[in-house]
Amino acid sequence: MSNPIIKLAGDMAMETSAKTPIGSTPVAAEPVLVGRGIVKELGQGAGKIVAVKGVDIELRSGELTLLMGPSGSGKTTLLSILGCILSPTKGTVSVAGTPTSGLSPERLATLRREHIGYIFQSYNLFPTLNALENVRIALDVAGIKGAKAIAQAKQALRDVGLGHKFESFPANLSGGEKQRVAVARAIASAPSIVLADEPTAALDSENGHGVMKLLAEIARSQNRSILVVTHDPRTLGYADRVIRIEDGLIVGEDNPKSPKQAAIDAVGEDIGEVHTSSKGGNDERVGGDVTPQPTAKRRRKVVDERQVKPLQTEDLNEMIRKRKSNA
Repeated sequence: MSNPIIKLAGDMAMETSAKTPIGSTPVAAEPVLVGRGIVKELGQGAGKIVAVKGVDIELRSGELTLLMGPSGSGKTTLLSILGCILSPTKGTVSVAGTPTSGLSPERLATLRREHIGYIFQSYNLFPTLNALENVRIALDVAGIKGAKAIAQAKQALRDVGLGHKFESFPANLSGGEKQRVAVARAIASAPSIVLADEPTAALDSENGHGVMKLLAEIARSQNRSILVVTHDPRTLGYADRVIRIEDGLIVGEDNPKSPKQAAIDAVGEDIGEVHTSSKGGNDERVGGDVTPQPTAKRRRKVVDERQVKPLQTEDLNEMIRKRKSNA
């Protein structure tokens, strides 16, 4: 099987002179990635196995999707096919409206650079580069350089809560911080799709929840499609969809959260009660990072990317309290 790091490193050596983007930016309601009848055979002769057996899958912008299954179920192989790292033996994959069948290695590399970000289980950070430089590597692959690359890399690190760690080297970062740098690297070039392979496997419970919460927020606030391959049950509460795979076959799909619950999770996870300033200012958080101010409760809207119906602040606080009491 191809090594994804070697494949991505090879992308950097490809020509980046093509100016016309591959595919058009998808309409929000349309799938940004589509797989049809995907089959992947590995090995030859008596040792041949069929790792993926006729899978159909669609990913949409603004959604966090989990691909769950036991070890050996074919989930990582499928992720590599959807990410244009492996080619399917049969079937088709379209990324941002562009079919990948028959594309040259150079065109596939361009497609990856323009539309797909990757997060790996083992972080894959360069130990001799600081956090900012590790993020800039991905921008170099995408052909973004100079001051623009520095600005985008810094913003990506701020987006994942590491605005104070630009100069930190991997050896001086915790496991959770290393994975956040990996997330920043994946989103820095503004890809429409982010593919994550077991991003919580090497993390403890607190950091695992932190990374999943971050991915869910990025999917909705930045309108990206995020696919997470996992067998970690801690990830379930953050997903818009859960696709289950066994023995190379899709065996089920769940929608674990209603839009209303997704909105509550996006704004109410670990932030205490929500109030609104009596002066009409920004919302304040009690028990979170913001110092409480004199407030008066009033009606406010909680809206995610799917236009969730309005909730009253009192309703939101009550639902947060219930979640904490049931934890």
